[in-house]
Amino acid sequence: MKTTLEIPDPLFRKAKSKAAERGQSLRQLVTEALQEKLGANTGAARPGEPEWMRGFGKLRRLRRETRRVQARIDEQFGVIEPEDRA
Repeated sequence: MKTTLEIPDPLFRKAKSKAAERGQSLRQLVTEALQEKLGANTGAARPGEPEWMRGFGKLRRLRRETRRVQARIDEQFGVIEPEDRA
């Protein structure tokens, strides 16, 4: 899709220069930058995962262990001690 953007001159020159350094077209650089920026903001926790897991999304190999640990935490915090019941 084609679109028109207004980019400040200094930023345009810097982007054009960076694209040339990397052997890319400006279109490729901008597309890559947008993908990275938009991908970085999809940090919402997955359904069934606690919110604190958002920062650990890259650790796929630990997901099973994390679920096990979270289940134990939920189990322990779900228990109300007799002295705490009023």
